[in-house]
Formats: sequence, C-alpha cells, structure tokens
Amino acid sequence: MTSDPGIMICGHGSRDPAAVTEFSALVDRLRDRLAYPAVEYGYLEFARPILTEGLDRLRAAGTRRIIAVPGMLFAAGHAKNDIPSVLNRYQAEHPGLNIRYGRDLAVDTRMVRAAADRIGAALASSDAAVPPTDTLLVVVGRGASDPDANANVAKVTRLLWEGMGFGWAETAYSGVTFPLVAPALDHAARLGFRRIVVFPYFLFTGVLVRRIYDHTDQVAARHPEITFVKAPYLNDHPLVLDTFADRIDEALNGTGAMDCKMCKYREQVLGFEAEQGLAQESHHHHVEGIGTGDTTGHPGNGGGGDHGHGHAHGHGHHHGPHGHDHGHDHAHDHPRYPFADHPLGPATLRDDPARTP
Repeated sequence: MTSDPGIMICGHGSRDPAAVTEFSALVDRLRDRLAYPAVEYGYLEFARPILTEGLDRLRAAGTRRIIAVPGMLFAAGHAKNDIPSVLNRYQAEHPGLNIRYGRDLAVDTRMVRAAADRIGAALASSDAAVPPTDTLLVVVGRGASDPDANANVAKVTRLLWEGMGFGWAETAYSGVTFPLVAPALDHAARLGFRRIVVFPYFLFTGVLVRRIYDHTDQVAARHPEITFVKAPYLNDHPLVLDTFADRIDEALNGTGAMDCKMCKYREQVLGFEAEQGLAQESHHHHVEGIGTGDTTGHPGNGGGGDHGHGHAHGHGHHHGPHGHDHGHDHAHDHPRYPFADHPLGPATLRDDPARTP
C-alpha cells in the first residue's frame, strides 16, 4: 500500500473514438510529467473505463487517498453535480478511502495563452496582408444549461480579443444555449471585416468540432469576399497540461475550490431561479460505458440515452472538498432550459444546412 495519493482525471466521454483517444493520450502525458505513482481516468458516459472503473484501479494499486479533477474546461452540471455525486457515492461505499475533488480548468491565463497559440498558428497560414484590426474572432464554446459556464466562454473571448488586438470578436456555442454557430457567423459576416477566425474552445475533437468547421465552410461559401480561417482546438497543449497539474496541486494542498458565487444551484441566478437548491445527483448512470469503448479492453455497447427522466432522491448538493449543501427530499424532473425555444438556438448543432438569423 502506498501513502502517495492516486490521481483521477474525470472525463465526460464521447461516442467519437478520436475524442476518446485524445483524452487518454492527454492522461498519458500527465502520467509522464506528474510525480505520482498512480494516475487513472474514467468517463461519465459513452466510453470506457467509466469513473468507478478508474477508481477501482486506483484502489487496486493500493491508494487510499485520491485526488480527482474534472477533465473539463468549465464547471457546469457535469463538474458541479454529476462527477462529485459519483465520487461521493464511491467514497461512501469504500470506508477508509478519502477522495478530494478539485476544480475545473476554468478561466486561467495559461489556458488563454494556449488558445492564443492555436489561433496564432492558424493565422500564420493565412493571408499576412490582413491585419488583426481587420480580423474578427469567433470563439465557439460547448454550451451548457448553466449561464455561469457560458459566461466564462464569453470572458475567454474578451481576453483573446483584447490580448491579440482583433478588430472585433463574437461568442457562439455548439448547443444547449444561444447563439449557435451558423447564426453567429452570419451575423459576424455582416460586420464588414475582411477575415474571420473561428476557434472552437474545446479540449478534444468530436462530432461537434467537425460540425463547427462544417458550418464555417457553409457560411464561407455564402460570403466569398471574406477569408474564413479555422483554428485548431486546444488538445494537449503544454499549457493545458500545466493547468491540469496545477488543479491537482490545489486539490492536494487544499488551496483551490470551485467558485460558487454564480452557481445556479446555490444562488438565485437570473432566469434560473427554479434550480436553486436542487440536490446533487448524477444523471448519467444509464449511459455509463455506452458508446465507443476504449483502448484498455473495455468495449462499448453502442446506443445513447434520454436525459429527460424523473427520479426521486434525498441528499445534498456539494461542490468539491469545501462544498455547500442544499439538502432536500422530493421527486423532480430535470428543469427545462428556460430559453429552449430561443430562435438562435439552443438545439445542438446538426448536419442540416446552417440557419440564418
């Protein structure tokens, strides 16, 4: 048995084999640079190993202290609710095990510099005669039913805009919220800039990243007078690895906790008041391990899941090792996103032709 903590990187999971491969490759790079004997990973849904299988491997390696961090850019429902619910349940089922939960990668100067490197590399292959002041940047986030996470994407946009000196910048999302990519790009094309850079603020590839690029091509075909540049996503940029390592150190030393000031589960966030105090529970148990499989001998099953089911529960909502609790005991359905009928979204990107606003 080792007294060193085991490290658990908690991913969302994807049906896309390339995304799963990139996530596991990033964990391999973290293993190479971290001074911990056991580093594992797992997914909430659509891929193997699932979170509990990764935790099982750490226990099998003799670890009794585990530092878990979300392998996610921002804290929305997955990082705030689903992952800590799985970790809390696992710890309760294994007496003597201590799990500390760290925070998301969040808005961080290293992440912004990594994004700038990806954008800069794309611009280097574009027309050098177009200055930054005649270039419009569009940052595309994943999109969530959590306005706090969506606002963080907009903050990254502003930091890149001001830090790189672009003439203008817009924020779009690949789903769940608004505006979606196509209406955002059509809007951007009418602002009179000679070049538009589209940057998916994503960690890994997948169906959504490819659709972002496809929608960029569709809008570019309607505006041949504008140069459209598709920047690569973050992936395993060295500064992304640095940020992951820092999140692990924060959790180990107790110096970092999730920022709850704008959490819709804790505060009355404008438009989302009905979600204040909702109990913490993972809603991904029905799609654990379903999808792509992985490279470690755990085949996926294929298929998907419907997240619109109702259930009863009675426990609290906590964020990380220094969390808060809004305990209650009643049955409920997942709240409907209050702007689900917004004309510029929020249905997830599809393969059908891009919509115009």
